[in-house]
Amino acid sequence: MKPSPEFSLIQQYFHALTTRREDVIVGIGDDCAVLNNPQDTYTAVSIDTLVQDIHFFADVDPYRLGIKALAVNLSDLAAMGAQPAWFTLALTLPEINDDWLKQFSAGLAYIAKNHQIQLVGGDTTRGPLTITIQVHGHVAKHNILQRNAAESADLICVTGCLGDAAAGLQFRLGQLETGLLTDTDIEYLLQRLEMPTPRNQIGQQLIGKAHAAIDVSDGLLADLNHILNASDKGAKLDVSALPFSAALKKLPTEMATQLALTGGDDYELCFTATVDNVARLKHQFSDMIHVIGEITEDEGMYYQNAHGEWQAFSAIKAGYDHFA
Repeated sequence: MKPSPEFSLIQQYFHALTTRREDVIVGIGDDCAVLNNPQDTYTAVSIDTLVQDIHFFADVDPYRLGIKALAVNLSDLAAMGAQPAWFTLALTLPEINDDWLKQFSAGLAYIAKNHQIQLVGGDTTRGPLTITIQVHGHVAKHNILQRNAAESADLICVTGCLGDAAAGLQFRLGQLETGLLTDTDIEYLLQRLEMPTPRNQIGQQLIGKAHAAIDVSDGLLADLNHILNASDKGAKLDVSALPFSAALKKLPTEMATQLALTGGDDYELCFTATVDNVARLKHQFSDMIHVIGEITEDEGMYYQNAHGEWQAFSAIKAGYDHFA
């Protein structure tokens, strides 16, 4: 008897997608995956769904889409300090397009192998293009990095640069003034939008050094506000310390600052830690760690205006709401 078209699709494009891990007892091909959790660890789980025309453009490069689909989930593991282990893929397709599937699966395989995470299950169905990935990672039982443990006088830090993905999105929407940017700059911004780099190596090193962490997916203000609300703390931000890429620095400062504060889709990490531990992390990761403010006991989020006065942010973006 021939296998069903659905099973053939999984076998052809996804069965040998990733390298074999020793902790996978049963992988793709059975009713369930059977997985072995290392001793003294918990399993960290996260899931994200990407829908065409909501989370990505219909004409996006499928190779890049394969990378992003897994990267946004790996970023959640990074924010918890978890080590990636396994993932599942549910793929809804309007039709079977061999060329699209080859490129998409190649991008997925590229990032999966880089992070040593194995595909252990999948499902395919027909409908509007939708990609759902669930990731599983290992986190030590005595060291779980969460949002609710920021402490007064902690420094607020971010990794990498902020605002690039939002600038790339504005370009795709025809809303970005490109006269100051080169073709190389624009390609860089599009790569940051379409192929984010999850900071899992840094995230795992935050264990025992950072008090609280989150990944920046909805914009710095919205995501930092999640930490502040969970920790019952406030923050003072040094807006002049926001890290901009060479491309973003070519834009007007006010525009670049707005993109960095509210743009989202950067998938960098925002975390809080003591002065000493920030110094250790900066020594370890060089120019990847940037101090942008300080946690305060009094609630609220403030910045210094042009007169040197501390002023509250007038509105804090709550994050993207599909049903708003």
